[in-house]
Amino acid sequence: LVIYQLRHDQFEEAYELIKDLEPVSTPEYILKGVVNALIGQKLDSEEHLKITREYFNLIGTAQSECDTIPGRQCMASYFFLLRDFPNVLLYLRSIKPYFLNDDTFLYLYGIACAGTGNFSEAEESLTAVRSEKIRAEFSYTSWLMRSHIMNNHAKRAWDIYLKMETSAESFNVLQLMANDCYKVCAFYYAAKAFDVLERLDNAPEYVEGKKGACIGVFQQVFANQEPVDSLFDVVKMLESSVQQHASEPQVSQQFESILKVMKDWLKESKLKRK
Repeated sequence: LVIYQLRHDQFEEAYELIKDLEPVSTPEYILKGVVNALIGQKLDSEEHLKITREYFNLIGTAQSECDTIPGRQCMASYFFLLRDFPNVLLYLRSIKPYFLNDDTFLYLYGIACAGTGNFSEAEESLTAVRSEKIRAEFSYTSWLMRSHIMNNHAKRAWDIYLKMETSAESFNVLQLMANDCYKVCAFYYAAKAFDVLERLDNAPEYVEGKKGACIGVFQQVFANQEPVDSLFDVVKMLESSVQQHASEPQVSQQFESILKVMKDWLKESKLKRK
């Protein structure tokens, strides 16, 4: 019954059924650990997560279980809750051949790869997830977008954002997009993200981020590292900032100065949109 309730996302009902159970067998320890993990994450309860870690560690280090698949899954889950991704990978890699088509495994394996900076493998694993339920999770979206960006596939990340409905989650995704793209010098998509952020929330960090990203695009176009069309897009973004900050002369003038340099260069170079 507990397993049935977990499969139907009835976490509280599952917890009520199992909370007074004193586990004896390995499946009981694992089941109680899973229920406490779900409740702990939902309620942000360290007490429940501590119980989960204790149970998973107990099973994962038991002599009778340490070399079994459930035992290694327990250790991977234990380290996952500690956000110790190198050790998560150590255990997940040892059982990977048994879970090549398991969406939950692919999801957690992808996060662990990304958490250790192995974004190429992370992108491959996360992209392979087929479960609509997992793909709808904010955590999945953000890790996949970060992996795309870190692998120089910023357009893929931007396309994911474009399919999202406007919400607090889409705003958070925009922030991730803007900052991660800036970090890896994907300035065109950083500029696009900061452009939307600036229109939604006129915060100084978005204004400064947009200016920096737009200048970055200009430098890359100048160095033949970015198509000239990107610069024409940036010019439009800057023109909208000039209008948006019309009541703030100092900010507006800064955008105008950047805009003038770009327009003068485009004119001198006799470049046109392709």
